[in-house]
Amino acid sequence: MRIYTRTGDDGSTSLFGGRRVPKDDLRIEAYGTVDELNAFLGALADHPEIAGHPADAALAATLSSDLFTLGSHLATADPAMRVHLPPLPAGRVAEFEAQMDRWTADLPELRNFILPGGHPVVSAAHICRVLSRRAERRVISLHREDPVDPAISAYLNRLSDLFFVWSRALGTRTGTAERVWQPG
Repeated sequence: MRIYTRTGDDGSTSLFGGRRVPKDDLRIEAYGTVDELNAFLGALADHPEIAGHPADAALAATLSSDLFTLGSHLATADPAMRVHLPPLPAGRVAEFEAQMDRWTADLPELRNFILPGGHPVVSAAHICRVLSRRAERRVISLHREDPVDPAISAYLNRLSDLFFVWSRALGTRTGTAERVWQPG
């Protein structure tokens, strides 16, 4: 099977179900940003601090699968076609909150804004955080034009929080001091 089809050379692409839309369509922007986040999540998961920590490696694998599922729903404009898709990950937002509570119990109290950086794995988690926020914004933009299941934006909203707390937990694990924002 060839990966190239030449059908997108005119600046259009197909959604699941066959409908063609411009490559800058809000739906493409939404699932494309989720795909971008998933690629950066793969880079985060490749760090030894994640890959060598079974619970973190499992979390990254779950998130990657979830993001692919979210992307498939976003790539499907026809509600009738969604019956062919895996279900959205129900209950995951509550799982994120429980995980954040576990990590937070071992972290110093947050009293300042924290800047990204200090260690490559901390920075990678922050990149995933901001990409989660951008994906959420793209989904919200799409939702104004064409309804999107609210579970998707809730997932992305809480996911960005998860990446923030995960970055702090990774900083603690690696002995990396938090970079506190000092205005001016």
